[in-house]
Amino acid sequence: MMEEIYMNTEYDKFDNAKNCTGPRNYKRSFHSGVIPCLGLLSFFLLIGLITLGVYFHDSAADVSAVSSKLSSMTEERDLLKANLSTTGNKLSSMTEERDLLKTSLSTTGNKLSSMTEERDLLKANLSSTGNKLSSMTEERDLLQANLSEKANELERLQSLSKQKKTCPTGWSIFSGSCYFLSVRSGNWGEARQDCRGKGADLVVMKNSDEQNFLATIINDNTWIGLTDYGMEGLWKWVDGTPLTLA
Repeated sequence: MMEEIYMNTEYDKFDNAKNCTGPRNYKRSFHSGVIPCLGLLSFFLLIGLITLGVYFHDSAADVSAVSSKLSSMTEERDLLKANLSTTGNKLSSMTEERDLLKTSLSTTGNKLSSMTEERDLLKANLSSTGNKLSSMTEERDLLQANLSEKANELERLQSLSKQKKTCPTGWSIFSGSCYFLSVRSGNWGEARQDCRGKGADLVVMKNSDEQNFLATIINDNTWIGLTDYGMEGLWKWVDGTPLTLA
């Protein structure tokens, strides 16, 4: 049995030895065909790598340009945001100013309306005052006419009184007034006291006619009713009227 196995093994070896030439030739043909294919494939790979390099170079330049544009657009965006913020602030400020102007305008309108009402009221009061003034003017003219009439009547009565008036013995009469020239001596106060004792007073010269009359009856230094007793240098007559020099 073992001999048969051995024999089979030898037989297989012998058969395999006969077929060695076939596979070797096949391998050589395969190798000779693969090498050109690998070379061609390497060539195409090289061409592809060069193409990809050029493409990637151009793409890198495009990316750089796009990056620059993106950076510029980012700066422009930030600038626009800043301008927009500034514009918003200005708009807010202008809105506040507008509201303030509206408020001021409303207040001014109210004041103008109030002033218009006051003006109309003043016009009405002025018209009423004008009417009252016109009425008072008429009343004044009427009173002046009545006063003039009364003055004329008084003057007429005084003229009649002067014509009928008489003075005591030793007194002189002029224009309805009585004058007495005392022979007693003394100071101004004593002279006035003496006149008052007689129911009269020191003379008050009212006009030049009276002064000329007194000059005819006075022949010596005589006290008259002129004094600066209240304030030195400020001369007044004894009836309170100030001294006037014509």
